[in-house]
Amino acid sequence: MALNLSISQRLTQSQVLAPQLQHSLALLQAPTLELKAMVEEELQQNPLLEEVQAEEQEPSERLNSDADTQIISKAQEADPTEPPADVNFDPATEKPSNDPVDDFQAEFERLTQLDQEWRDHFSETNIPMRASQEDEEKRQFMFDSMTVGTSLQEHLMEQVRLSELTDEQRPLAETLVGNIDDYGYLKATIEEMSQSTAVPQEKYIEVLKIIQSFHPVGVGARDLRECLLLQMERRGKQNTLEYKIVHDYMDALSKRRIPEIARGTGEDVVDVQKALLRIGALEPRPGRAFLPDNDQYVMPEVFVVKQGDEFLVTTNNEQIPHLRISNTYKDLMAQADSSAEVREYIRDKIRAGKFLIKSLHQRQETIRKIGMEIVSRQREFMEKGVAFLKPLTMVQVAEVVGVHETTVSRAVSGKYIQTPQGVFEMKYFFTSGIQTATGEGMSNTSVKDMIAEIFKAEDPNKPLSDQEVVQMLTAKGIAIARRTIAKYRSELNILPSNLRKVY
Repeated sequence: MALNLSISQRLTQSQVLAPQLQHSLALLQAPTLELKAMVEEELQQNPLLEEVQAEEQEPSERLNSDADTQIISKAQEADPTEPPADVNFDPATEKPSNDPVDDFQAEFERLTQLDQEWRDHFSETNIPMRASQEDEEKRQFMFDSMTVGTSLQEHLMEQVRLSELTDEQRPLAETLVGNIDDYGYLKATIEEMSQSTAVPQEKYIEVLKIIQSFHPVGVGARDLRECLLLQMERRGKQNTLEYKIVHDYMDALSKRRIPEIARGTGEDVVDVQKALLRIGALEPRPGRAFLPDNDQYVMPEVFVVKQGDEFLVTTNNEQIPHLRISNTYKDLMAQADSSAEVREYIRDKIRAGKFLIKSLHQRQETIRKIGMEIVSRQREFMEKGVAFLKPLTMVQVAEVVGVHETTVSRAVSGKYIQTPQGVFEMKYFFTSGIQTATGEGMSNTSVKDMIAEIFKAEDPNKPLSDQEVVQMLTAKGIAIARRTIAKYRSELNILPSNLRKVY
């Protein structure tokens, strides 16, 4: 079959997002800290934009230093048939003006009018939400107190330097430490390291035994069995029942075959059970203490505060820079001797700056409206907790807010809301539901919380099966399948009933 190269033309139509719309959607999706970085980048690229410091702003101009607030009263329930006005997020509708290039005065008048409208809108809804001086001091103390921890590899290398290893053993120790993972286990085999360095395996094993005597106890183990044995050997428990179980019956231990272990060791089931409890107190991951701190410090986008019977919904505008068009360039463009090229450049930058400012305001407005709708529909959750979380979809919120559901998805992505029940990711409130006997919907999160409480209260000697949990929920009017219980149990990291039984 002959192969030929040819060039052909084909005309097709496809939908492509305009660059402005792509940029506005990126601003909408970005969390506060990422948004701040994006705005700072725009400030560097657009010389006509400048940031207004808080002390330079007039009270009516503090669009970003105070929170935009809306009160949700108890009587104000969500009504999908009455979407609020002026909340459609579509900054891409901002189009370049078709006015003559030299019509600068009209451009400035429109810009001034637009700026004043924004200021009037935000000044009407402004309620200062500044933190007290004491809160600021506590926050600063927290950040000042953060330290960078030592990694496990650094900790081991320090012990290598302080040990009495010979000059010949030291490079081998460094190779071994380099192959120990963050949990403290040696991932490469002795054979692999011996082949790659042409050093006999016996020398690596000799150095490995020295490293296994380092802190933390159990470090350098090649598997869980060796890790547990190292910890018991360090404590002088070689002659105990638990040492024998780990040494000879590790496979049965992993499957909790307690009767099999009792028969093999010749010990009573009760004694074996007590030995398993002592084994459970050992550390399966010796390097856990040296893992980086996984605590994530989040900055809520929406704040919900209860005052009496009402909820105050506020957006976090404090961290977003307040922008304006530089008067210096306005004056430059107004000069008669400015060239057409300079004026066109300034005009393009003014339009880009106006678009960015408008996109930022519309972003905050969209997030505020979504937060209001969440609070309105999840009022019982705000008052009573997770058990009262109701099913909610992004389509329902999008219909009320007046945007597409994908816009809601972008708006809540990676963003958090601070409620009277704690700080939650905004996506947390969007869950499907399970129908109850009364015809009302209950969110999957609430059902999962109920299942966790049921398993928590069970008798350890007679653990509940998934079918028994189904019957208990059915008695409460919640129809749910057994496979759904098994799925939720797995997500809650709860073992099956045969592995939870205490003998």
